[in-house]
Amino acid sequence: MRILRKPEDLPRTGPRPRGLVPTMGYLHEGHLELIRRSAAENAETVVSIFVNPLQFGAGEDYESYPRDLERDARLAEAAGADWIFHPDPAAMYPPGFATTVHVGGPLTERWEGERRPGHFDGVATVVTKLFNLVRPDRAYFGEKDYQQLQVVRRFTADLNLGVEIVPVPIVREPDGLARSSRNVYLTPAERPKATVLYRALLAVREAAAAGASPREAERAGARVLAEVPEFTPDYLAVVHPETLEPLQEWVPGARAVVAGRFPTVRLIDNMEVWNP
Repeated sequence: MRILRKPEDLPRTGPRPRGLVPTMGYLHEGHLELIRRSAAENAETVVSIFVNPLQFGAGEDYESYPRDLERDARLAEAAGADWIFHPDPAAMYPPGFATTVHVGGPLTERWEGERRPGHFDGVATVVTKLFNLVRPDRAYFGEKDYQQLQVVRRFTADLNLGVEIVPVPIVREPDGLARSSRNVYLTPAERPKATVLYRALLAVREAAAAGASPREAERAGARVLAEVPEFTPDYLAVVHPETLEPLQEWVPGARAVVAGRFPTVRLIDNMEVWNP
C-alpha cells in the first residue's frame, strides 16, 4: 500500500469509482467501518490521515492529538484501503495560503459551531481541498460527527463538487460509548461514566416513544446527564435531522445531539430518536 505525502504525488487517473475516507488518524473501529464500506463499494479506496490545524481552536488538543502512522497504515490496509494520503501541514497550507471555505447560516452557528468558533470553516476548507486533490466519486463520513456530516453535505451540494456523500452509522463499544479517537484521554475512573451520553440519548428516545414532546424528552435526557457530576454538559437538544434547528414538534428522523466535558476530554454523541 502506498503512502503519499505531497499533493503533486496524488494520481489523477486510476480505477473507478474511487472512494475517500477522510480521517485525522489514530484509527478506531468506526474509521475501519468507513474503510470497509468504501472498499466494498468502490474499485479503489483512499484514506487521508491529516490532523488539520485549521479545525482546532485556541486551547484545544492539536499538539497532543494522538498520532501513530505505522499503526494506522496497518489497520487501513487490513480494512481494504489502497493508499493513504498523509501530507504535512505545510504541504496543505503553504506560505501565502489565504482561502477559507465558509458555510453560513444556522447550520454552523449552533451546537459545535457555537462552542468551537471557526471549526467548521477548517473542516469545510480541508475537505474541499481533499476532494479537489483526490477526486473521489464517493466520500464516507461517520454519523458520530453528525453536524459535520450535514455541513459537508451542504457545501458539497452548494459548490457542485460532484462527490456522493455516504453516511455510515455510529460504531459503539459494547456498553454504548461511541467510538472516538479522543476516548483514549478518558481516565480509568471516567471511562465507565462516559456512557452517560449514550444513556441520556436513550432516555430521550424512550420519552419520545412514550408520547413526550421534544422539550419534555430533552428534560428526560438532562436528568440522566445530571447523574454524573464529573460530566459538564454543553448542550442536549432535539433537532431537525437536516437543518439541526431545535424542534418544537416531532418530525421523521428527529435527532438528539449531546456534548460536554469530563475533566480530561470533551465528548459528543447523537441518535435518531423519533421516526414513526
